[in-house]
Amino acid sequence: MQMEATIAQSVSEKVKTSGAEAVIRSLLAEKVDLLFGYPGGAIMPVYDALFHYQQALKHVLTRHEQGAIHAAQGYARATGKVGVVMATSGPGATNLITGIADAMIDSTPLVCITGQVGSHLLGTDAFQETDIISISMPCTKWNFQVTKAEEIPAALAKAFYIAQSGRPGPVLIDITKDAQFGEVEFEYSPCQNVRSYKPEPPINPEAIEQAAELINSAKRPFVLFGQGVILGQAEEEFKSFIEKTGIPAASTLLGLSALPTDHPLNVGMLGMHGNYGPNKLTNECDVLIAIGMRFDDRVTGDLSRYAVQAKVIHLDIDPSEINKNVKVQVPVLGNCKETLKHLTQAVKRKSHQAWLEQFRAYDQIEHEQVIEPELKPLGPELTMGEVIRQVNELARGEAILVTDVGQHQMVACRYTHFKQTKSNITSGGLGTMGFCLPAALGAKLGTPDREVVAVIGDGGFQMTLQELGTIFQTKAAVKIIILNNSFLGMVRQWQQLFFDKRYSSTEMVNPDFVKIAEGYGIKGRSIKQRSQLKEAVAEMLDHKESYLLEVHVGKEDNVFPMVPTGASVSDVRLS
Repeated sequence: MQMEATIAQSVSEKVKTSGAEAVIRSLLAEKVDLLFGYPGGAIMPVYDALFHYQQALKHVLTRHEQGAIHAAQGYARATGKVGVVMATSGPGATNLITGIADAMIDSTPLVCITGQVGSHLLGTDAFQETDIISISMPCTKWNFQVTKAEEIPAALAKAFYIAQSGRPGPVLIDITKDAQFGEVEFEYSPCQNVRSYKPEPPINPEAIEQAAELINSAKRPFVLFGQGVILGQAEEEFKSFIEKTGIPAASTLLGLSALPTDHPLNVGMLGMHGNYGPNKLTNECDVLIAIGMRFDDRVTGDLSRYAVQAKVIHLDIDPSEINKNVKVQVPVLGNCKETLKHLTQAVKRKSHQAWLEQFRAYDQIEHEQVIEPELKPLGPELTMGEVIRQVNELARGEAILVTDVGQHQMVACRYTHFKQTKSNITSGGLGTMGFCLPAALGAKLGTPDREVVAVIGDGGFQMTLQELGTIFQTKAAVKIIILNNSFLGMVRQWQQLFFDKRYSSTEMVNPDFVKIAEGYGIKGRSIKQRSQLKEAVAEMLDHKESYLLEVHVGKEDNVFPMVPTGASVSDVRLS
């Protein structure tokens, strides 16, 4: 405690320091205790300054810059704090772009710091010079190039404010090498506002009244909730709203865990591989209430046939989302933590039991035709679903689930039981293969007291498997499950269903994943038999350190339900 007080005092004092040290002092002033990165020539002065602050500011050396930014995303999503990542110029900076774009579309707060060549070399095609400001502009919430040491504290203060306020997102600060070497009279003032930037629009009381009138008169209302509920820390307000109104609620992929899976009004997941009832009944509700979600095409299917019969109420913090995809009758702008409080006060206490039972009837159909065969298969091959069921039983719904992208992602998100918020971390909007392993590392380092289970396909795992080295070095106890079907499974499924089984460039010849893990000092095991499953999952979860479990599953198993691309959500298929 005394050391923390000393650090806090030292970083806030007005002192003459280098620009590089000003970066570190600024991070400490923002209470950053963990950052991810990879050093190089143009950011070396900052790393040199970091050397003297290693006790106060822990740095995680990843094995690739993409691993660093995905780890920062996992950290941010698990903790609710800003993730911080550092890289050098040129390829170091460009290697961050995939993660920056991923964070932008999934509203993840990040501050990315990149080194840059000296300001006198800008525009000369100097060694490892790239115009990262222009490159990152379309996929950052804000970016800025620092060319003078005295600009550093204010630039970073503004970066943290913009990254985490309103609808969160990634910010990039590019710092030239001469600015890092230059001197600054360091004094840090946290940013409180930015001219012309209004992160939270004012709440309109008339909109609340109009929304309440529609909800009170509705016969078949339906709530769709997204990650905005989690980002707004509005889980309790959301639960109070649906419990007072008695309205069935379905989650987007990123909204999962905002409401416990077993809540009586939780009717499942929306979207292309979501549950049968929520997809079918979207086109039968009379009032659709969207909360903190953006009507992504994976949720809506064919927009011309999406909920055309319903009056739509949209609660969102970002005005640009209103009427972007779906025409809205009542927009309710503002942080849903606040707008839901007002709306809950204005609505009547009701029950919609008969309407809710329609969802449960569809649940029964899905259970008989999809879930039962997936979770309790008759064939000899293991299914992805039964692996997830076993994890559920042994982890008791308390673990953080981190997934990559593909069939395993959809299966894991469909069947995992969530008890607490911030428990589902996945790449949603961008669908980034390679996301899971480093994101799981970041999530575990950010929440060391929680179990973190990474569920990955054999394809995505091989995109960032070098981060096993980071897990080894940090001793992060990440539990890794590879669901190995020796295919790029989701692409293969589409090839089977829509391209007459022409499996073009999707079959994979894989290495020995257990031996690779053992090379990084990580215990591993590979299984193929159902009789081995429960014991293997228990061994993994009981292991005190990181562990890799490879499960060989059916090569041509598919994920259903499924809404084909371009189809209406009413056309959801069970087979």
